[in-house]
Amino acid sequence: MTRAAQNVLQLRDIGKTYPGVTALQNINLDFKSGEIHALVGENGAGKSTLVRIIAGLEKPDGGRIIFKGDDVSPSSRRSSEALGIRMVMQELNLIPTLSVAENIFFNRLPTRMGLINRKQLIADTRTVISYLGLKNMDADTPISSLGVGQQQMVEIATGLSQSCELLILDEPTAALTDQEIELLFTQIQRLKKQGVCIIYISHRMEEIKQISDRVTVLRDGIYRGTREAFELDMDAIIHLMVGRDLGEVHPPEAREQGDRALHVKNICKSNFVREVSFDLFKGEILGFAGMMGSGRSELMRLIFGADPKDSGEIYLNDSKRPSMIRSPEDGVKAGLGLLTEDRKAQGLLMPLSVSANMSLANMDAVSNRGWIKPQLEVSVSNRYIDQLSIRCHSADQQVKTLSGGNQQKVVIAKWLFRETEILIFDEPTRGIDVGAKFEIYKLLMDLARAGRAIIVVSSDMLELFAISDRIAVMSNGGLADIFPRGEWSEDKIMQAALSNYTAGKAGSK
Repeated sequence: MTRAAQNVLQLRDIGKTYPGVTALQNINLDFKSGEIHALVGENGAGKSTLVRIIAGLEKPDGGRIIFKGDDVSPSSRRSSEALGIRMVMQELNLIPTLSVAENIFFNRLPTRMGLINRKQLIADTRTVISYLGLKNMDADTPISSLGVGQQQMVEIATGLSQSCELLILDEPTAALTDQEIELLFTQIQRLKKQGVCIIYISHRMEEIKQISDRVTVLRDGIYRGTREAFELDMDAIIHLMVGRDLGEVHPPEAREQGDRALHVKNICKSNFVREVSFDLFKGEILGFAGMMGSGRSELMRLIFGADPKDSGEIYLNDSKRPSMIRSPEDGVKAGLGLLTEDRKAQGLLMPLSVSANMSLANMDAVSNRGWIKPQLEVSVSNRYIDQLSIRCHSADQQVKTLSGGNQQKVVIAKWLFRETEILIFDEPTRGIDVGAKFEIYKLLMDLARAGRAIIVVSSDMLELFAISDRIAVMSNGGLADIFPRGEWSEDKIMQAALSNYTAGKAGSK
C-alpha cells in the first residue's frame, strides 16, 4: 500500500440487529485502494455480517456506505458487483451438477450465434484456473465430484476471474493445502499491485501477519481497533479479539488411559485406505495427521459406516467378534459419533432450530410413539446450551444463523445427548475463531478425562500437539506411524506423512 492510496470504501455508523442479537454497532471504517485489509474477531464478532452488508447480501439498519466518494446502497449481490464489489464467500456458492467451467462463467457464458461457445468457454476456464495452479483440473469435471478443497479453489477462481475494485475474501483458505494457499497469495498480491482493495477475513493469525497491510479487530459487533500489520503483536491482537486471556491448552499431566474402546484391523477401501490397523483407548485423544488426500477422512467414514469398506474388521471394547457396522445407523447404535469436516452439509440441518439439531441422533429420548415432545426437546437443548456455552438467543433459533463455532458446538451436543462413547472429530475447528477453538479444546479434554474415547483428525499440527495423547500419521492411504506424547516433532510427523508417497507404498501400525 502506498501513501497516495485513496479511500475506496468508507463505512459510517453501520449497524445491524437481528431478533435478540445485535450483530454490529456503529461501525466506522475506511478501506484503501491497493491494500489488503484484514478483518479478525471471534465467530459472532460481526465480520461476516459486515462484509455481507458491503456485498449487498444484507441490509444495514442504519449508517452510510460510501464507495469511491458516492453514497451507495447495494440491495443485492448483483447490484454490488455492478459497482465493482465482489465477494468470495466462506459458504460455497457452486452448483454441484454443473461443470467447473459452467460454474466459473455461470452469468457470462461465451456464446456464438445464440449458442454456448464450448471451445471458448474451456479456453477461458483454463486461463483462469491456471492462475491458481489448477492446470490438471478438467474444466468439464462436475463440481459434485471434487473434494471440498478443490471446490473452494473453484469458488476463488470465480471471484478472481472478474474485474473489480474491491474484493472480499471470507475464510478463503479454510479447506486449502499449503501449496494452494501460496498460489492464492500470489494472485492476491497481483490484484493488490493493480490497485484492487482486498478485505481479507481469516482466523489464521500467521496468514494475517504474512499477507495484510492493516488489521481491524471486531468483538461482539463493536469496533475494537485497527493496527498496521507490521506492528502486530499476536498476543495483543488475540486479547482484543476475545477480551480475555486464553491460558494454556496443553494438558498439565498425562490422562489416565483406560481399557481398549476400539480396535481397527486391516481396514481397506480401494486405493484410499490400505491395510490400516490401530487401537483407541478410553480416556484418550488420538490425533490423526497427514497430507490432504492421505486417507484420514476416508478412514473415519469407513469406521463409522458412512462408506462401505472392501475388507477389514472393527472390534468394540474387548469383544472377540467384529462389529457389523455397514451404515451410519449401525455406527450410531454401536456407540460411535462422527463430526464430519463439512458440518453444514453433513452434520446439521441448517434451516431447523438448535433444539431440533441437538435431538437428531436421539429422537426416541424426546418423543412418544413418534410424536416429539417440544418442551422436553427444548429442556434438553437448554442444558447443553448452558453446558457448552452456545451463544444463541434461544433453543428455537435457526442453526444457520449461528456462528461457525457455535454450530460446531451444536453438533457436539448432538452426540453428547446420544451419550456416545467413541467420538470421531474430523477437522473440529476448521473455520472457527481462536477463542472458540480453545473452548472446543477444553471440551474435548474434559470429555477424555470423563472416559470418552476420542479421535481428532486435523490439518493443524499445533492443534494436535496441544490436545493429543498420541498422534497417528496417514500417508498415501496407509498408517505410517504412531507417536506417543513426548516422542513427536513437526519434522518426524512430516517425514511420516510423506513416507508412503516417496516409497510408493502404504502400511499400518
